[in-house]
Amino acid sequence: MSSKISEKFMVSNYHKARNLFGNLDKNIKMIEEELDVKLIARGSEINIEGLPEKVELARRTLEEMAKLLEEENTVSDRQLNYIIELLQDDNNLDFSSIFNEVIQVNHKGEEINPQTVGQKMYLEAMRKYDIVFSIGPAGTGKTYLAVVMAVKNLLNHRVDRIVLTRPAIEAGEELGFLPGDMQDKVDPYLRPLYDSLFDVLGPDKVREYLEKDIIEVAPLAYMRGRTLDDSFIILDEAQNTTTKQMKMMLTRIGFNSRAVITGDITQIDLPYNQKSGLGQVEEILKDIEGIEFVYLDETDVVRHNLVRKIITAYEEKENE
Repeated sequence: MSSKISEKFMVSNYHKARNLFGNLDKNIKMIEEELDVKLIARGSEINIEGLPEKVELARRTLEEMAKLLEEENTVSDRQLNYIIELLQDDNNLDFSSIFNEVIQVNHKGEEINPQTVGQKMYLEAMRKYDIVFSIGPAGTGKTYLAVVMAVKNLLNHRVDRIVLTRPAIEAGEELGFLPGDMQDKVDPYLRPLYDSLFDVLGPDKVREYLEKDIIEVAPLAYMRGRTLDDSFIILDEAQNTTTKQMKMMLTRIGFNSRAVITGDITQIDLPYNQKSGLGQVEEILKDIEGIEFVYLDETDVVRHNLVRKIITAYEEKENE
């Protein structure tokens, strides 16, 4: 039986040490609990005590946290859990290399990479599971990364078509006051999906695929009564589906199809007397194998730096 050992870990300066330790040393406490070690923090030094293999894991966890703090100001609980989980599978893993993975090259020849730990987890879930729910605030890449993975699956011939849909709830499903035919009326509500497609494939290729029905972009109401085989299906803005609509959409999924459902449960536009299908779905489907829920948060926001602060400020206000 191995004897316990002690090893020191040094942080470059006191400010970084405070971020590494976390508020009220919460990061230290989490590492202690998860790895069964004792961490004693003094200034910019941490003493690690425990069994040799656990001490090594704790040291590597602290190393990877320090690398992450070079890019971000804090390490979230979810990020720390992810680091510990990955290192237990592969202690030699260079955590920063996770973000160097090229998911796809867009039509301009630019590489598309995961930008955050949460995005990496989201991508892994889309590779592994047939149905993935991605829940989180605006700017976390929920829709964009789903479109990237859909295009990747299409170009690699894993599916024959892409189906993108979202509820037109902003207009209360009553689109008659808008000019043009039905497609003209709903296109403004589908614009974010087109934008993502244009960025990845380019406008010319998107138009070609739309004409050939290889890509379909349509409001949720158009999905009723259909069976979608050999498709990569994306339901966007799912917080604005009712329970019945969510069930309807999920039961459209056919053979050799994958589905990604994205939404932000803090921005529900449904009438007060209707419950969000996205808000209820985890409780209903939580025990079904093959379905995965991924939660993104403000640490995954990849828009303007102020967006993250805005989301945090709203969350703090709502929690008061």
